[in-house]
Amino acid sequence: YIVAAGNPNVILCERGIRSFDPQTRNVLDLSCVPLLHELTHLPVIVDPSHATGRRELVCSMSRAAIAAGADGLILEVHPDPASALCDGRQSITDEQLQGIVRDTRLIAQMIEGKADVSYAA
Repeated sequence: YIVAAGNPNVILCERGIRSFDPQTRNVLDLSCVPLLHELTHLPVIVDPSHATGRRELVCSMSRAAIAAGADGLILEVHPDPASALCDGRQSITDEQLQGIVRDTRLIAQMIEGKADVSYAA
């Protein structure tokens, strides 16, 4: 409806599907990323911080999201997550953010065929 009404500035965001499994806040459905790219022209971003609710899962789910074709990420970052007034459990540190940026750039380059990756069989 938003695009049809004339506003082309729409971004789709996957932040999980509510479930009753207590291990994570939501179930992050990364299969929707390539599917939404097939069905729409809109950019798709993923929010692994809110989807998982667990700091220790954010890095791996960020890498997986980019590998699935996400156009970007929403990440909750705090210099000291333990003292955050809200969402500290899902917040990553600045150092973790730097690692995610490094890793996801490499993954994106590999997917686009621009990375110099060599391997021996």
